[in-house]
Amino acid sequence: MYTEKVMDHFSNPRNVGEIDNADGVGEVGNASCGDIMKIFLKVEDNVIKDIKFKTFGCGAAIATSSMVTEMALGKTIDEALELTNAAVAEALDGLPAQKMHCSNLAADALHEAIKNYKETHGA
Repeated sequence: MYTEKVMDHFSNPRNVGEIDNADGVGEVGNASCGDIMKIFLKVEDNVIKDIKFKTFGCGAAIATSSMVTEMALGKTIDEALELTNAAVAEALDGLPAQKMHCSNLAADALHEAIKNYKETHGA
């Protein structure tokens, strides 16, 4: 059902936790499945220098959260904004159709964190 990459990111998630005094924080949820994702950013010179996540949800939700942090780390804010839901799922070698909403949440949480960063830092 799940790819090897999904299982790896679920079993060994990267960048789990919170960032104290984060430059940007984004949170999204899906009421129908109960998944909630929160992403924390630390930005220096318009580049994401640190990124962490906390997710309450299924294995796919945890895996997509982990993957989106890996994909965004080291990118500029504008580059990170270009990350799409489809790109997250593709980076995990696909998700079952009924779990595709999890990739939507991961990218959306990243975009919300960037939006929060821009609002609070006048970027």
